[in-house]
Amino acid sequence: MSVPVRPDTTPARPAVPSAANLPLLGFTLLLLCQAVGEALSRLLHLPFPGPVVGMMLLLPALRSAWVRAAVVPAAQFLLAHLALLFVPVGVGVMGYVGLLADHGFRLLAVIALSTWAGMAATLWALRWRSRDGDGQA
Repeated sequence: MSVPVRPDTTPARPAVPSAANLPLLGFTLLLLCQAVGEALSRLLHLPFPGPVVGMMLLLPALRSAWVRAAVVPAAQFLLAHLALLFVPVGVGVMGYVGLLADHGFRLLAVIALSTWAGMAATLWALRWRSRDGDGQA
């Protein structure tokens, strides 16, 4: 003898997508933010790149647990495979071997100096921002 199933005992559909779909949804959200940022940057003639605008749009969205749950698996995947993303850059640099041979030392000096300048500016800004009322860092 079978037991009848009451219609109200069927499981409800979950509000959050399944774990298998989260990375795909996360990539979609990341690309959507980048595309919207690019469109806004071009339409409004903003002085910074579209992906930066997209990251600024993504930041408040990450306060939502649902968005965060979707973006984290995609971000972890990208970070795990980050080295592969540099392969096209390395291949592209090979096209400029002559330029590197002629100006390699100067390029290295500019990269080193600009890196140190950026780090010094960040240090100065952090010290200025974290100063107490008595002027001490």
